[in-house]
Amino acid sequence: MSDLPPIVEAPPIEPSSTGPSPVVAPQPAANTEAQQATAPAASSIGILLINLGTPEAAEPKALRRYLKEFLTDTRVIENNSLLWKFVLNGIILPLRSRRKVRDYKAIWNNEQDESPLKTITRSQAEKLAGILEPLGKHVVVDWAMRYAGPSIASRLEALMARGCDRILVMPLYPQYAAPTTATACDEVFRYLLQQRRQPALRFLPAYYDDPYYIEVLASSLQAELKALSFTPEVIVASYHGMPEAYVRKGDPYEQQCVRTTELLRAQLKLDDSKLLMTYQSRFGRARWLKPYTIATMKTLAKKGVKNIAVITPGFSADCLETLEEIAVENARVFKRFGGENFAAIPCLNDSEAGMLMIWQLAMRELKGWI
Repeated sequence: MSDLPPIVEAPPIEPSSTGPSPVVAPQPAANTEAQQATAPAASSIGILLINLGTPEAAEPKALRRYLKEFLTDTRVIENNSLLWKFVLNGIILPLRSRRKVRDYKAIWNNEQDESPLKTITRSQAEKLAGILEPLGKHVVVDWAMRYAGPSIASRLEALMARGCDRILVMPLYPQYAAPTTATACDEVFRYLLQQRRQPALRFLPAYYDDPYYIEVLASSLQAELKALSFTPEVIVASYHGMPEAYVRKGDPYEQQCVRTTELLRAQLKLDDSKLLMTYQSRFGRARWLKPYTIATMKTLAKKGVKNIAVITPGFSADCLETLEEIAVENARVFKRFGGENFAAIPCLNDSEAGMLMIWQLAMRELKGWI
């Protein structure tokens, strides 16, 4: 394997071990016009990391609030009919909010009383701030969630209150999708529509084929595989699913997932029989992108595959979909049908390699501002 692409030397950061270190969340700024009027006059640059979101607590009421915000977003569920609203409020929310609590409790960060996604995203922001510290105090890093908190609006307001007249928005999705990247950008624009004074904006584009991203994915995967007590016969790259109808309407998500997998195969020198590509997390009765991850687990086990590893290149941080759906649910199906060893490879998270990748992307997008 070739060396990583050259990067500018950065201050050292602490790599992750078994999980992100506990950190203190930044406090949201008060939402007042007076605060904007008294914002510092000095010109600062803001960087806002955005991830999908998570319930505020592992209990039905909080989960229902989160799911309602998520599933009423027409970027996520494009069906906005009266029938859908009835089904959502009368069936899905009551049942799913109770059923999913158990899954969240199984992965919950009890020390911080929050989900791992929130812990990791905060840590990514704080570590990025540490790496960028030599640039000066005028570079400010913050983080937000599209659904639940901390909200995008509150963190944009906090950045502007600190004098940020230029803001780089970084949705942490390697592959572009309207239900993820676009809805995060929508929320940014919604907030700015209400502002008399708007900052200059830049948005991180999808980095599905970025050479450094592919190199870090491959290197991280190889390191994790070496640490296993078994050798996987097959590696599965599992991406979040999407309705086929969204792709037919022009969403580039499937094409970008395919390209990421092709580049990863080339980097690892594996063919499509050794590095498979699947989609997980279906919802509803619509036709979704195939092959399905959970069906692939069953098929491989029935064919006699005993050892498998799963990597999730569409996620920048471990969350319910990776820690429970892949590491627990899919592992259980694989073993039920004859598989023996199953490894869920961690996301890049706030590891040293993952943080240097985020830093490299940020530095690329900040050119001309710093």
